[in-house]
Amino acid sequence: MAFHTFDADRADDLEKPGRYRFCSREELLDLLAPTSGDVVADLGSGTGFYTDEVAPFVDTLYAVDVQSEMHDRYREKGVPDGVELVTAEVRDLPFPDDALDAAFSTMTYHEFATDDALAELARVVRPGGRVVTVDWSARGDAVDGPPVDERYGLGDAVTAFADAGFATVRATERRETFVSVVRRTA
Repeated sequence: MAFHTFDADRADDLEKPGRYRFCSREELLDLLAPTSGDVVADLGSGTGFYTDEVAPFVDTLYAVDVQSEMHDRYREKGVPDGVELVTAEVRDLPFPDDALDAAFSTMTYHEFATDDALAELARVVRPGGRVVTVDWSARGDAVDGPPVDERYGLGDAVTAFADAGFATVRATERRETFVSVVRRTA
């Protein structure tokens, strides 16, 4: 699918605290389980809303977004120490093999979910490394988030990650979203 990217003209919406009802800071940190020496990537970081929440708990956090306009907004807001802005698509990340201890995606999986992107994650996330995905569910009602036909089901995400070389640690369907936590197997 991967239909669209978030409209940069609506970047202010990415800073609204109401986003926490879909994934709180505490939930994301619990799912990610970061340690102080970790190197992590936020896939589809936008204006850094969730990046800012994880950055104090890791050594290096790459804020990856395909839109340089989002990075411009993040710079205006103030980028914390330890965060590096990376303009790239998930299917073409500028990191060496096994460079990341973990990666996470909050409400952006539907924008990059392709075989190429997941193969790229398998390349850059070290064996045993974690990928956390919280995204809009195809079972949702689309009151919030993208239209239902632009969303994935939890089962589709689990299968796609398995095909790319990841083992599922957690898979949870929720009212409007799903959570997937996977580990790279080899």
